[in-house]
Amino acid sequence: MKLSINQSELLNALSIVQKGISARSTLPVLSGVFVEARGDEVCFQTTDLELSIQYTCSALIEEEGATVFPGKLIVDIVKNLPDAAVHIETTDENAVISCDSSSFSIKCLAAIDFPAFPQVLPEQQISVPFEAFSTMARKVCRVVSKDESRAILTGVLIEVEGQTLKMVATDSYRLAVTETQLATAADEFNAVLAGGFVADLAGLPKTGEDISLALAENQIIVSYAGTVFINRRIEGKYPNYKQLIPPSYETRCLVDRNALLAAVRRASLLEHNRSQVRFSVNAATQTIQLTTSQDVGSTQEIVKAQVEGADVEIGFNSYYVVEGLSAMESAEVSFEIQGPLKPGIMKGSAEENYLYLVMPVRL
Repeated sequence: MKLSINQSELLNALSIVQKGISARSTLPVLSGVFVEARGDEVCFQTTDLELSIQYTCSALIEEEGATVFPGKLIVDIVKNLPDAAVHIETTDENAVISCDSSSFSIKCLAAIDFPAFPQVLPEQQISVPFEAFSTMARKVCRVVSKDESRAILTGVLIEVEGQTLKMVATDSYRLAVTETQLATAADEFNAVLAGGFVADLAGLPKTGEDISLALAENQIIVSYAGTVFINRRIEGKYPNYKQLIPPSYETRCLVDRNALLAAVRRASLLEHNRSQVRFSVNAATQTIQLTTSQDVGSTQEIVKAQVEGADVEIGFNSYYVVEGLSAMESAEVSFEIQGPLKPGIMKGSAEENYLYLVMPVRL
């Protein structure tokens, strides 16, 4: 195999596929990156037998062929090369990588030992503008559970009803729901994908293209900008999140998001371990008073708000409140409370279509 490719394009390709490199497999070939030169393209593949990634891009191919580069080593080498043409030439089990005045000779693995890329037939499929997908994913991925004993909660629910695409995540202490409208109605689509996988998809470079998601039995096939991801879906029934969202409220506050976010951050400074913050909502003064009291002292913050409904005192984990407010983009946030022992709900503007529910703590 003999090919030439720009360093930035090669690094981009490796950055995308390295997420599929196996870190714990007993098969050495799975810790590598399969590279195949054919026609005027070069194809990069990685797999850990659950997640498989394939990326294809143009390159100057002088001689077709395939090999498997040691994954971490090839990434480190290319990352440190100058931004110039990279020449790769393989002979038997060795490869020579040269760029400008640098040259590396490394041992490779046999391409024949690398697993073939999965061939699956998609059944249900949707196409979403990537920017919308990425924005939605970033809002909900931070809420997925880290507790592997309830695997379903470590995932993000992606569902389509008519023209409405929804993403949902919960760790049982908080719930995030965001939605957008698709250009056309789609067939029913419902899948739970690993939160880390969805976060990786959201972090892909923006190209202006749509991202395609397709279901096939217990797998998800994602296609975007020359890249194909095939990953296992999380099996199981996702909790009925809709029944957690109350239809009404007793108290509603319309408040400046940045002002409330800054106040909660300051109020939690006395306790670094996710302190409890008391929210005292007063309709007469049109304010929200935030207070914390710890062994080292106490603090008080007052934030102006448009309050309607009954006065209420309720406690929240400050970390959870900060996470919800940080995910929002709206200048103003609506804070709805049903009572001191019921969940609080934060909503962005109608255009943002983002709802964040957080469970209270006892004062």
